[in-house]
Amino acid sequence: MQFSFVIGQEAVKEKLIASVNEKRLAHTQLFLGPEGSGALPLAIAFAQYVNCHNKKDGDSCGTCPSCIKYQKFAHPDLHFIFPTNTNDKVKKDPKSLLFTEEWREHLNETQGYADQNQWYEKLAIGNKQGTIYTRDADDVVKILGLKPYEAEYKVVIIYLAEKLMDQASNKLLKSLEEPPDKTLIILVAERYEMIIPTIRSRAQLVKVPRIPDEKIIQVLLKRFPDSIDESKAEDLAALVQGNWNMALNVVEFSGENEYNFITFREWMRLCFKPGDYFKLNTLIQELSRLGREKQKSFLTYGLNVIHSALLVNQKLEVKLIAGAEEKEYFKNFGPFVNNANSKEIYALLNDAVFHVERNANPGILFTHLSFRIIDLLKRGRVFAANAK
Repeated sequence: MQFSFVIGQEAVKEKLIASVNEKRLAHTQLFLGPEGSGALPLAIAFAQYVNCHNKKDGDSCGTCPSCIKYQKFAHPDLHFIFPTNTNDKVKKDPKSLLFTEEWREHLNETQGYADQNQWYEKLAIGNKQGTIYTRDADDVVKILGLKPYEAEYKVVIIYLAEKLMDQASNKLLKSLEEPPDKTLIILVAERYEMIIPTIRSRAQLVKVPRIPDEKIIQVLLKRFPDSIDESKAEDLAALVQGNWNMALNVVEFSGENEYNFITFREWMRLCFKPGDYFKLNTLIQELSRLGREKQKSFLTYGLNVIHSALLVNQKLEVKLIAGAEEKEYFKNFGPFVNNANSKEIYALLNDAVFHVERNANPGILFTHLSFRIIDLLKRGRVFAANAK
């Protein structure tokens, strides 16, 4: 992957290129950026640039033997560590090296913009949490003990380093602090606070900001010229707030969005006029049986509904990114999401995503959410009635 294929992040690219050209290359680095910002593709492009035989114009050449292998994510001196768990293929002792083929497929499918949710779905690990185990740390130590096979630098990229078990982190401390010569270790993370301090202190921090809206718009228009015009691209960029993965999900996963729309609408209907608690409980049980990633997708869709309802309240229906039926629902639901409850509903859904990631009991979580939303919608109805 070349720097030119990474969306935006020009300032970060310049600093990385300068560190190589000026021979100030830190051997352990932490690329920290929010989901969809491009921290992983930046790390891969950086590693490719470091080992390129014919660097030119501030980028790797893309045509030398090293670049060709890097662009297939299959260079013998490029190693990936990433979260895994047991599935039908690996029933015990999972680790990254056992899923190398699936990982390369995922990187090719996402053009380097790995998506945590999609990765877990590809692994088919169900409700289990992705983890980087001590077995992975043992493999890293073994890899670092070998000389580069053909490149100048051996590169190890640890994707979602916040998923390192504490024991795995501790096993890596010495390697991170004093890596062998001609070695580059890149930790890629979204949550800085979840990485233990002893790991953070051993890596040079590279902050990767959210992608600017204008860059999101530019790439959307280029990739989807037949389905997205400039106005839609602007609206979508405003919605995803610099998250390229989310932008692709909104555009490409219409089937899942349809399920989320129908189910969320029914959930809100049952909460808006409570009484049929049997139906509400049935729906809660259905949501509880969804996999973790689908639960997160559903709750994230709910955040989008709140955003859309607020646009309706501000008479900005033209900004809605949705089909006709969804837009009609947003218009009907919008008046009841107002100053009396919108911030609290948004916070509840956002916190729920956080707790789903941490393996909260889904039955308890959705039951609690439902009764809190019942109270908040009641408050919203009163506010809307008084505002007339």
